[in-house]
Amino acid sequence: MSALNKALKTTEEVALQIILLCQVGIAAVANILLLVHNLSPNFAGPQLRPKHVILAHITVGNLLIILLTGFPSNMTVFVPRNPLNDLNCKLEYFIRLVARSANMCTTCILSSYQFIVLVPGKWSRVILRGNTSTFVHYSCNSCWIISVLNNVYIPIKISGPWNTDNNTDPNSKWVCSNSGFELVMVFLRFVHDAIFISIMVWTSVSMMLLLYRHHQSLKHIHRSNGSLGLQPEARAANTILMLMITFVCFYLLDCICIFFHISFVHFRVWLRHVSEILAASFPTISPLMLIVRGPRKISAKGINTENAFINSH
Repeated sequence: MSALNKALKTTEEVALQIILLCQVGIAAVANILLLVHNLSPNFAGPQLRPKHVILAHITVGNLLIILLTGFPSNMTVFVPRNPLNDLNCKLEYFIRLVARSANMCTTCILSSYQFIVLVPGKWSRVILRGNTSTFVHYSCNSCWIISVLNNVYIPIKISGPWNTDNNTDPNSKWVCSNSGFELVMVFLRFVHDAIFISIMVWTSVSMMLLLYRHHQSLKHIHRSNGSLGLQPEARAANTILMLMITFVCFYLLDCICIFFHISFVHFRVWLRHVSEILAASFPTISPLMLIVRGPRKISAKGINTENAFINSH
């Protein structure tokens, strides 16, 4: 029975690895296309606009996350590879967590910027009248600096592969061990994530309410023209809602999976693959969603944007 359970466990792990590799391939192509679209002068113009800068930083973070999540240990499904060593573990964990933190921060900047663009009032026009691209550049670069400082302790806490007592589990050489994280560090990371997620949720919901009120104010015009349907602003609000829900849901599921990964040693490898799939899900879905639901013109009563989610200011 133990041999059968071991064979089933190995089959499940290989299946999860193959799913992750397919996911990584799709995500890499989608993020590269989105990155080229936001950096190429043919699409973005001679001067990068703020939304192009933000999306470029997000796609770079996405690429780092999916490449470091999918390739380090999962390439063993197809080609032989040496086990992880101490340096591999430190670099893999550090860069992946830095990219994750920076990705969360830049996504927060994107939602905040869009809220400033859409909210009515003189103060938003004053902010946008300045050198917005330079400010956005500094903000996105600050996200990477803050992420590095926030994860500077990772190389100290992470060491080589997990060593079991009997050393009979061949998969233990692919699981990096840690010396334990202090409660203060865990609390600070929780506060860090909670702040950014709270800002994203608040700005996204605020933009949805603003667009909904705008849609309601124009409803009688569309009815008189006989063209009542899913308007561009409603489409933009749906994009915002879907991205926000997708990010929060996958973030919470990943946190739950990480908790079980830490708590149950015997399921470390299987849970690690599930956690990797969840961690790579948002970097896979977000560029596809932005590409499929591309820029659409909105122009009514002072609101004039390419898309209420990715504005052209």
